[in-house]
Amino acid sequence: MVVFNGLLKIKICEAVSLKPTAWSLRHAVGPRPQTFLLDPYIALNVDDSRIGQTATKQKTNSPAWHDEFVTDVCNGRKIELAVFHDAPIGYDDFVANCTIQFEELLQNGSRHFEDWQWFYSLSEEMLAG
Repeated sequence: MVVFNGLLKIKICEAVSLKPTAWSLRHAVGPRPQTFLLDPYIALNVDDSRIGQTATKQKTNSPAWHDEFVTDVCNGRKIELAVFHDAPIGYDDFVANCTIQFEELLQNGSRHFEDWQWFYSLSEEMLAG
């Protein structure tokens, strides 16, 4: 198992065509729940540690953030991006997530971790995986 040690820089750009879950539609009123707009944000974790969270974007299923996160990582194994709907009542609703193994990112054999920067544009296909 390959682990990552060094400075991690991530810029979260956007999510495209997010779909509300059945649970997030529980308070939707009207005959057309497929037009329900989310109030999404992304929570960013490295392994089990919360690194940060984007701002909530109001009433959109294709939000753009361009938020940057920088942190030192020691023995990192995976990055997790989880999308939530900022629910007005109770707990926020899970929408989608994506897990990226550091091993997959480091397959090119480079060991110059300090200068690496990854930019991810979350898409429906990525979040479905």
